[in-house]
Amino acid sequence: QVQLVESGGDVVQPGGSLRLSCVTSGFSFDYYSIGWFRQAPGKEREGVSCINLGSSTYYLDSVEGRFTISRDSAKKTVYLHMDSLRPEDSAVYYCAAALNAGSYLYPVEYDYWGQGTQVTVSS
Repeated sequence: QVQLVESGGDVVQPGGSLRLSCVTSGFSFDYYSIGWFRQAPGKEREGVSCINLGSSTYYLDSVEGRFTISRDSAKKTVYLHMDSLRPEDSAVYYCAAALNAGSYLYPVEYDYWGQGTQVTVSS
């Protein structure tokens, strides 16, 4: 059974930091690209970051330089470290897995999804 379980969401002040985790099971982790997506109320889901099976990384322009994605093959886990958080980063954050992603930040490329974790940036 495929599972992706996100954790680490919280309420944080602007300028703060969070680290999200995505623990996976049930598929061959090393063969998949793993992406982070977010969806705010009333908005479409957007790709935030991706790390592919070769550990190349991709970022949404607005998070470049503030967010860092990494993967740990031994733990089958992907992390998203978020610094300098802004109110506009508030959303439900999802991780997803793709076997053959052509465009790494497009949700339709992904095969499996987690349930999400809430990030709220507010003073």
